[in-house]
Amino acid sequence: MTLDEFRLSELRLYPNATGELSNLLREIGLAAKRIYSVISRNGETGILSSTNIRNTSGEIVKPLDQYANEELLTVLKHSLSCAGVASEEEENILVFDNKANNNSQYVVMFDPIDGSSNSNNCMTVGTIFGIYRRCTKTGTPCSIKDFLQPGRHLVAAGYIIYGVSTMMVYATKRGVNGFTLDPAIGEFCLSHPKICCPDVGRIYSVNESNILNFGVTVRQYIESMQQYNVAYPGFFTARYVGSMVADLHRTLLEGGIFLYPATEDHQDGKLRLMYECNPFAFIFEVAGGMAIDGCREILSIIPARVHQRTPLFIGSRDMVTQLSYFVKYENRAGSRRS
Repeated sequence: MTLDEFRLSELRLYPNATGELSNLLREIGLAAKRIYSVISRNGETGILSSTNIRNTSGEIVKPLDQYANEELLTVLKHSLSCAGVASEEEENILVFDNKANNNSQYVVMFDPIDGSSNSNNCMTVGTIFGIYRRCTKTGTPCSIKDFLQPGRHLVAAGYIIYGVSTMMVYATKRGVNGFTLDPAIGEFCLSHPKICCPDVGRIYSVNESNILNFGVTVRQYIESMQQYNVAYPGFFTARYVGSMVADLHRTLLEGGIFLYPATEDHQDGKLRLMYECNPFAFIFEVAGGMAIDGCREILSIIPARVHQRTPLFIGSRDMVTQLSYFVKYENRAGSRRS
């Protein structure tokens, strides 16, 4: 079953649906095919080279970042099912202020290419997106209010992973499904229906080179798994690609926990709440997993800025719950000391 066929089968379940959300997913899939095509021809295009340009976060922008950003902007504007977008590569929101787009119910937030710093080494990269229903009245231009919504208000979220194969995984409140691109026919085909994240896992994913910069709670949690391995050798395994999409794709399918804590240099965390954390938190919760910032659910955070950052702990529900116990214990101990 292709992505289009799957969308139509889902649409038939809702006779009063406008089809806008379905069209958005189709257009994002179209942009993904174009991005895949360019990545797969890197030797011809030089798309993975570097530039001297920096984005709003101060990170080096690569031609691949620029290309993916422009493709997504173009297809979403022309889809007529999107009132505006916010991109990690753009400082401000982009409002599609015309009669057709103003009538759309949705806005989209995306990270066009996650992990692009690894692309020169032929490592996996990805695209992340989240779709919100507008707060403002349709028929008028969208505004910043439509984007500054907690992740709990997402109606759909997903990612495209460009690796050994190219997959599009997306979630609505009905479930999480994965589609693998068949280059022979140029279509995403359903390959991973009804994805569920295992309640427990044996893989933890974290940049351990920074462990001495993590808070006490996080260090204790990681050390508890390492100590468990002393008694039961090989029970837990560390895997860290350094591309969020790759690490979380594995975690979603196989179980485990992904940790990106705050550090002394990044006390508010480093990952973007709106472009990275909310979409993945939504996907994992629909699939039965869990995502927190250490103290609260990611999806409950009320954003103040579109480029807001946050710590992230996400994965199998039992493992994230166990981490939260460490945090609660530390907080109680701190209260007693005070």
